[in-house]
Amino acid sequence: MHLVYQLLTLVHLIGFAALLGGCLVQFRDIAPEVNRTMLVGAWIQLISGLALATIIELNAEPSDPANHAKLGVKLGVTAIVLLLVAKNRKFQSIPKGLWGLITALTLANAGIAVLWI
Repeated sequence: MHLVYQLLTLVHLIGFAALLGGCLVQFRDIAPEVNRTMLVGAWIQLISGLALATIIELNAEPSDPANHAKLGVKLGVTAIVLLLVAKNRKFQSIPKGLWGLITALTLANAGIAVLWI
């Protein structure tokens, strides 16, 4: 089970890299867009995150329960990012503010994962 957890963590990190990379590659663009890499990365983040949360919940000890608040906040942020990316995929370009919001939420999600104890 530990190997499955580690592999899912790797897949989750790949999704983060795809999503953030898709955002950062457009840093200097005047008219950024939601590219396919961002959409795929957001879906990978959601699916692998749900799988990781399931494994964490199944392996939780009564003396050391899973942090449901952290998992809920991460799920919420990931769902918002996915909705923003999926809804704006059809447009040729998106406003810089929306691009910044998607990028900031992606980084915030990583920050929550690493810094929330």
